[in-house]
Amino acid sequence: MLALLHTSPVHVPVFDALRDEEAPGLPLRHLVHEQLLGDARELGPAAVREDVLRVLAEAVDRGADAVLCTCSTIGAVAEAASASLGVPVLRVDRPMAAAAVARGRRIVVLAAVASTLEPTAALLRDEAGERPIALRGVLVEGAWDHFASGDTEAYVTAIARAADALTDVDAIVLAQASMAPAAARTTTGVPVLASPRLGLRAAAALVTAGPPGTDAAR
Repeated sequence: MLALLHTSPVHVPVFDALRDEEAPGLPLRHLVHEQLLGDARELGPAAVREDVLRVLAEAVDRGADAVLCTCSTIGAVAEAASASLGVPVLRVDRPMAAAAVARGRRIVVLAAVASTLEPTAALLRDEAGERPIALRGVLVEGAWDHFASGDTEAYVTAIARAADALTDVDAIVLAQASMAPAAARTTTGVPVLASPRLGLRAAAALVTAGPPGTDAAR
């Protein structure tokens, strides 16, 4: 079973649909904790470490074979908990980051929430390793207000426009899972990468593989 840690309920149907396409039959357990993002934005991701660990430990106790954290702001905190939990914990944007650095060195991170910019940039640097990359962070002003008010159309449109305005770039990274629909709205010829599908696919593979040393993992 794959547990998913969300900080917004809007992700639940999105990942259910992706599961049906990428890993039919895979059991999912959705854990929605909106306050984690609010606290992380106000106090910093480190401030929610104990709360995240508690939520993830409960998921493991209830049978999770792996955990996917769909919030980029707290992704690194969740991922770091893997060692103490005994099951793999994947942040949803790591597979996207790997794909981005493979596209070229000039990468722009688009975000609707400022607290997501640095964690995403740190992840990209981590995936790049010794390869030199040129990172630029762009906050889509006003986009999060649209999301918070439930105006998804305005939210997606603002992000797509921001992506189309970028130049001199090899890849555009959409820093938050909620931004994914904007990728299909852009007209730029630059690859626009979103995290949900890539993240779900990678997390499903972790569950299918099983723990190291098991028959499933061979």
